[in-house]
Amino acid sequence: MTPRLRRYEGNPILTPTSRWWEARWVFNCGAAVYQGRVHLLYRAQGLDFISRWGLAVSDDGLRIVSRSQHPVFEPAVHLDQERLGCEDPRITPLGGRFYITYTAASVYPAIGPGRRRPAGAFSREGVPWRVRIGLASTRNFRTFRRHGFIFPKVDDKDAALFPEKINGRYYLLHRIYPNIHLAYSEDLRHWRNLGILMKPRQGMWDSERIGAGAPPVKTPYGWLLFYHGADHQRVYRIGLALLDLRVPQRVLARTEEPVLEPEEEYERRGQVPNVVFTCGAVELDGRYIVYYGAADTVIAAATIDQEEVLQWAASAAR
Repeated sequence: MTPRLRRYEGNPILTPTSRWWEARWVFNCGAAVYQGRVHLLYRAQGLDFISRWGLAVSDDGLRIVSRSQHPVFEPAVHLDQERLGCEDPRITPLGGRFYITYTAASVYPAIGPGRRRPAGAFSREGVPWRVRIGLASTRNFRTFRRHGFIFPKVDDKDAALFPEKINGRYYLLHRIYPNIHLAYSEDLRHWRNLGILMKPRQGMWDSERIGAGAPPVKTPYGWLLFYHGADHQRVYRIGLALLDLRVPQRVLARTEEPVLEPEEEYERRGQVPNVVFTCGAVELDGRYIVYYGAADTVIAAATIDQEEVLQWAASAAR
């Protein structure tokens, strides 16, 4: 039986403000526990439509107690790959730092020949969008260091690092449309793609495209993945997958049904209707808190008891 996430009754937990850089939409946040408090790096778009990151902090993971007045991370002016924004941060604690994967957004040059993948079903016809995976890190959520781009010549996004080495290697989930791929690295700089890990499933809730959500969570039964899937009506939902602990190329299970789907007004109406999209989750007080962008407009949270998920994982791993 598929477990279900339960929405926080105080949703949405983050909404746009009057500040110019986050006046339109806030959504798709990464999450991590730092110094006993949940830190959320959230994607914000303001009057110029450029994606930057704000920082929000919570003591209990649900109620926001502080929020940055200014962006904490924004596109570097010298990097053409991210001139339209830094999107969808995903945070992984690793080796004493917090590593952040993100989508660097731009367009290919409009003059002259260009090479890019065919447009997906939801792409705006004719716009030569370019997306790359950026990697950054921080120790304190105040200052950030860039580490360049992963697969710099490939249209790629939805990247999430595993929180520890597996067999001496770093592993990364990423999305080359429409599938989730797996890659590994010896040093976090040079990456090798291992190919497709998971594909959309015909006739199901994740039939058109899928992508990693929050970075994988280690359990006794496997790597737990909250991932997103969209159908051909462009409805985005969240599901669960379980990967083998020692051989992450091996998918042990995927939920037949989503664990969260758009139902509330703030999930069904907004910049992009009918979307629940996660980039971050934390373990806190015996439960998982999953943060998600709702209709690409606001940020909401949902919870599930850890034991409930582990029961599903134990059954799936048999």
